[in-house]
Amino acid sequence: MTEQEPQTPTPSIQAAPVAQMTRRNFIWTAWAAFATFIGGSAAAMGRFMLPNVLYESPQAFKAGKPEDYPMGVSTKLLKEQRVWIVKTEDSLYALWARCTHLGCTPNWWDSEKRFKCPCHGSNYTIQGDVIAGPAPKPLNRCAIALLSNGEILVDKAILETRPGFREKNQFKITIKES
Repeated sequence: MTEQEPQTPTPSIQAAPVAQMTRRNFIWTAWAAFATFIGGSAAAMGRFMLPNVLYESPQAFKAGKPEDYPMGVSTKLLKEQRVWIVKTEDSLYALWARCTHLGCTPNWWDSEKRFKCPCHGSNYTIQGDVIAGPAPKPLNRCAIALLSNGEILVDKAILETRPGFREKNQFKITIKES
């Protein structure tokens, strides 16, 4: 005779009864979903209406007095403002040091009296005109003014490249050497 082990009874697992959705619960759930939708839409609309703040350095800056600049091209403001101040016998103007091809910073070569872009080889005259390379237009001239205290104000937000327009008083200062 074989001996059988006593069997232990297995507990029966019963699922918990699921509460049925009543009409009242359905209406409260629908109102909660609608309120969530309205709140999310209002938040998105508020975010759209209030733009991000962009912290940039100001485009206008004081560049000293005309007497501070020697005849020719001054690279004094190149690193901090990306601008050259060019002084001729009768005028002073500011060129934005940004190649009009792809935006690289050209270098001033005093021995050759020209600006040369190291990226793709564009060459510019001291007036900013293109003489070689792929650049499509001359260098930008910045608006420049002489303040009442004798200082130069350069504004990089107002630019001009077209010959004839860039020689106007907004883009040059007429000076008298004494």
